[in-house]
Amino acid sequence: MPPGERTRKDEGEAWLSCHPPGKPSLYGSLTCQGIGLDGIPEVTASEGFIVNEISKKSIHISCPKESTSSKFLAPYTTFSRIHTKSITCLDISSGGGLGVSSSTDGTMKIWQASNGELRRVLEGHVFDVNCCRFFPSGLVVLSGGMDAQLKIWSAEDASCVVTFKGHKGGILDTAIVDRGRNVVSGSRDGTARLWDCGRSACLGVLADCGSSINGVAVGAADNSINLGSPEQMPSEREVGTEAKMLLLAREDKKLQCLGLQSRQPVFLFIGSDAFNCCTFLSGFLLLAGTQDGNIYQLDVRSPRAPVQIIHRSGAPVLSLLSFRDGFIASQGDGSCFIVQQDLDYVIELTGADCDPVYKVATWEKQIYSCCRDSLVRRYQLSDL
Repeated sequence: MPPGERTRKDEGEAWLSCHPPGKPSLYGSLTCQGIGLDGIPEVTASEGFIVNEISKKSIHISCPKESTSSKFLAPYTTFSRIHTKSITCLDISSGGGLGVSSSTDGTMKIWQASNGELRRVLEGHVFDVNCCRFFPSGLVVLSGGMDAQLKIWSAEDASCVVTFKGHKGGILDTAIVDRGRNVVSGSRDGTARLWDCGRSACLGVLADCGSSINGVAVGAADNSINLGSPEQMPSEREVGTEAKMLLLAREDKKLQCLGLQSRQPVFLFIGSDAFNCCTFLSGFLLLAGTQDGNIYQLDVRSPRAPVQIIHRSGAPVLSLLSFRDGFIASQGDGSCFIVQQDLDYVIELTGADCDPVYKVATWEKQIYSCCRDSLVRRYQLSDL
């Protein structure tokens, strides 16, 4: 895993550092000699670093001694008018046309993904909205708040069509099952619940773990995985729960996996610190991130020993997202990066400086991030 390299524009000079695990950091600098006729800066690196390639929006730097390299990508556009304070969550609709985001300014908004232009304001939660996401249709939004309520909204007219009540603490994350007849929520009250959207009813408590559930993920299970059988006949209102796994990222340093329909345990993994987020990469591979900066890659078929542990800094891992044949991660120190199997370098999404990047969403070759500095950044991966 390539260690992080950081750059900052500063009067034609930027500092670089390479942090190999367990070894002293290497430091260097970049110097800009001016802008070429093509509008691309001419940049050289100090001893120990090489500038491989540079364009208007990116610079690819390697550190041969540690055989590591990173490509730093600047935002293509930045939306500063959506919110006035820290943006805690965002999502992009399946067609790529709309964004939804929630903020500590107390608002949840729908906006045009192309230019950040405001479309709708979703009003109805009391206190902060913690999480928001589009249903697969792209026409409906699911949100969860500190008021312990889950709400479903029409993206077209901003009306709240369903409110789910039952949790006793703030809702921290949600997942949508299949096309969205059912949804899952994870709460500070230590429970994960399954809900029927059509009848706005709770179909059951999936897990009660006595510790805050910070992240939830639902994934289709590889057919080699034994998910167990339900103790009683599932309700006919459960749609698409069979052959699915539920992953819970817990505050008590535990990562829990169970059969979504069976509610039976698949594994329980103990990490180095509180788990903040989790996601499935495939029918048996998953990622989960901790408060002390570890990203665990686990194989559900043999979960005791991690496939790998990626540690780039001690900053909390705040979001993880499967992307192409790799993943995107964001951390509390402002780093946001893409790891891909077929690339020998890491792509660093720059601009957040030291402000936490809370969430990342993608649509085709575009990546959107939201940050404590109240900005939504959009990156364009044109050359991938």
